[in-house]
Amino acid sequence: MSEEQFKGVFVEEALEHLTLIENALMELEETPDNMELVDRAFRSMHTLKGSGAMFGFDELSHFTHDIETAYDLIRSGKMKITPELIDLTFCAKDEILCMLRVDYGKIPEDQKKKDEITKEFRALIERYKDGGNGSGAAAKEALKRPEEKVIPDEKVIKDVGAPRYTYRIRYRPCPSCFLRGTNPLLNIEELAGFGRSSIVAHTDAIKFLDEYDPDACYTYWDIIVTTEKEIEAIKDVFAFEDESSEVKIEVIDVSGELSEGDQYKRLGEILLEKGDLTQYDLDSVLGLHKKLGELLVEKGVVNADTIEAALAEQVHVREEKKSRLAPSEEIATIRVPADRLDTLVNLIGELVTVQAHLTQMAVRRIDYELLNVAEEVERLTCELRDNTLNIRMLPIGTTFDKFKRLVRDLSKELKKDINLVTEGAQTELDKTVIEKLNDPLVHIIRNSIDHGVETPEQRVKAGKPPKGTITLSAIHSGSHVLIRIKDDGKGLDTEAIKHKAIERGLISAAAELSDNELFSFIFAPGFSTAKEVTSVSGRGVGMDVVRRGIESLRGSIGIDSVKGAGTTITVKLHLTLAIIDGLLVKVGLGSYVVPLTSVLECIAINKDDVDKSHGRALSIVRGQIIPYISLREHFFINGSSPVNQQIIICEVSGRRVGVLVDQVIGEHQTVIKNLGGIYKNIETLSGATILGDGSVALILDVNRLVTLVEGIERSAAENLNMAMGNATCE
Repeated sequence: MSEEQFKGVFVEEALEHLTLIENALMELEETPDNMELVDRAFRSMHTLKGSGAMFGFDELSHFTHDIETAYDLIRSGKMKITPELIDLTFCAKDEILCMLRVDYGKIPEDQKKKDEITKEFRALIERYKDGGNGSGAAAKEALKRPEEKVIPDEKVIKDVGAPRYTYRIRYRPCPSCFLRGTNPLLNIEELAGFGRSSIVAHTDAIKFLDEYDPDACYTYWDIIVTTEKEIEAIKDVFAFEDESSEVKIEVIDVSGELSEGDQYKRLGEILLEKGDLTQYDLDSVLGLHKKLGELLVEKGVVNADTIEAALAEQVHVREEKKSRLAPSEEIATIRVPADRLDTLVNLIGELVTVQAHLTQMAVRRIDYELLNVAEEVERLTCELRDNTLNIRMLPIGTTFDKFKRLVRDLSKELKKDINLVTEGAQTELDKTVIEKLNDPLVHIIRNSIDHGVETPEQRVKAGKPPKGTITLSAIHSGSHVLIRIKDDGKGLDTEAIKHKAIERGLISAAAELSDNELFSFIFAPGFSTAKEVTSVSGRGVGMDVVRRGIESLRGSIGIDSVKGAGTTITVKLHLTLAIIDGLLVKVGLGSYVVPLTSVLECIAINKDDVDKSHGRALSIVRGQIIPYISLREHFFINGSSPVNQQIIICEVSGRRVGVLVDQVIGEHQTVIKNLGGIYKNIETLSGATILGDGSVALILDVNRLVTLVEGIERSAAENLNMAMGNATCE
């Protein structure tokens, strides 16, 4: 693996640790006394520091050292979590993220801001490192002088009031540690800095010159250290060690007193505890003298059978303990580059197409033996497809967690008190969907904070608790996922929306529209009811971006709002973008696929019913008027329509709209293929698929089709009204 690849792995793991730190900080704001969260943040900082130095991110390592030291003071009880410290750590986390990007030349580094954060952390460390006894002058002096490494002396260890622990550590680094950039001596120096220590280096594994590898580490160490540190701090020193390294930590019981002439333990006992000597080897040496059992039998104290029974018990218990201590079976995981998964999914898509072709061939030839083979191939293909798609599935909670920081920072900026509640974090979605879902959700949440949730004073006047709530939830619904963003704010003002729509000429003043129809105007480009433009919203761009983003994922979005009670926005998405279930239809000689997510039902309609509507493209279904779009007319397909046609009724933005086609073939598992550059500007098509007979079927984007047709009809109506107005004036 090259140096750049190693760095790429580090950056990926570093981003995961930064996410863990941010989540821990968010929870610490609510429970500042939770030491488990402090430990979690500390361990992530420690890993970033060690791994950063290993992979050449020296600035990051030095910067993280002071943050780690501050959180170590919190762990030892010398410093407390405060809102100011959390804000400072958030700033530090953002700077670390910048440093990771700077190394790859993505953004310029802000050295001044980084230095300011470092000074603030060093001032805190200076003030609290002695238990809060530092003076203000000492804190100021700490800002001037460079970082010093303080190694506790023996007097600190002998402090009667502090608990002391003695650890026995066997540290055998991975032989290839030098090639990975690890220096074992740094770990040993850090341990030595914890307190009084004894260190012995073992050199028995060093090879002769003809076998010696200068890049390998053959030395290992035994360290005895007495310190105030808990065992977790000892483990943290080796947090970024390779799995092939051996690190054995034992706590030595030094309680009690030794009388003059007594020994701590026999030499054989110590060697046995450390694993440097087996019981067999010890017995073989001691066997030069007569064994205890033999002496007891010779003296007539016990008989030979009694000794044999005791030895049998000894062996039995030892074997039982060995069986209980046997390592349990672990589940192994590996990292796989995302592009390899994408390639695998594409190959599965090709396999699905070939399988459909094989099935059609078997049916056409009436070859039952070939049909059996085709059915078996279909079964295996389905299993392979499902397993492959499951590999790409990720819990949506990884995206939800990012929004906690957004809500925290934005609510502070707008002087609002808002709590974000997440539900269904374990709901899984295709990784591609999750990646593209981030921006639309950011816009929705920002709108909820700015326009939806009121200030604490306004909420109290309205009889609500001063703290607002935004609930972000995800649930499975068949082959889809429903994501809901709900706030308990003031809701949408239908009168203001209608007034703005009239003002922009989207509807006439006499138009009678339902609430859902009015809510749909929010997604129109440039539409906003905000009275003033802020840094957060008010330009009418956000919700248009949301709609386009969701539609690019072949999803749908709906709004439900009650004035004074809040707003709920529901996003409906496919589990995956690679393979979807669709409804295959025919218009003339062409084939089309309508995503099943949009389809409610299909109804038959004959040519006489179409003629009776006098070109108004309306159909009455169970007493309800349903407008429909003729695909033949929209795509200018030549030829006459069949006598019997069918209308596919779809749900678009909470409304029922029909699509008129010649024939419905049936359900079809659709492998989505991107259209070429020539067709990239055709908004009503979202892709294509290859059918079993090798022909191509176009995939309809029903939402954009309806939006486009409505825009055309609206423009035609405005032109007609303008023409009639001009004629009246003349």
